[in-house]
Amino acid sequence: MAYTQADLDALQAALAKGERRVTFGDKTVEYRSVEELQAAIAAVKRGLFEQAVATGLWPDAPRQIRITTAKGT
Repeated sequence: MAYTQADLDALQAALAKGERRVTFGDKTVEYRSVEELQAAIAAVKRGLFEQAVATGLWPDAPRQIRITTAKGT
């Protein structure tokens, strides 16, 4: 699913106000707990990051480099 910054802003505003109900345009979602709302925020942040990497908007995306060494015999 494609997330937007507005989605993240709405989730964070609801968390800051202590609300569990969030409205995205014409849809309303009610979360069962604060932990579930925080998990949704983390998922949206992860989605936004992945979208930025995929489209090249995040040119310095973290990369993993593995170096292997061995002693000569």
